[in-house]
Amino acid sequence: MKLFLVLEDEPFIAMDLQYAFEDAGYEAVTAVGNEEAIAHIEESDIVGAILDVSLGGGVTCQATATRLAKEGIPFILHTGDLDRVGEHLREIDAPIIPKPRPAEDVVARLIDLIGQPAS
Repeated sequence: MKLFLVLEDEPFIAMDLQYAFEDAGYEAVTAVGNEEAIAHIEESDIVGAILDVSLGGGVTCQATATRLAKEGIPFILHTGDLDRVGEHLREIDAPIIPKPRPAEDVVARLIDLIGQPAS
């Protein structure tokens, strides 16, 4: 089964995305910070990821995005504050989906990005 990563510091959004992956027939692991996300990348066969850009306390997903890019794993940036994180987004080459957006839409976009059927 395909395994996806969700890096999100808001528990309800992370859970919603995880359930959307399950509803689409996939598995997902969640992380609230870069260290945890990178550990998942190192320990699992992650095929794609959804990254919240701003993780609180001035921390961004940059470290995880860099690691995913190095491994050739596609990812999507999912952010609720395009104005505040705009400069960070310019440094990361990935599709951007603004919040709020239904979790199913975000998951479907990532599945399309990696070229996997949605069911």
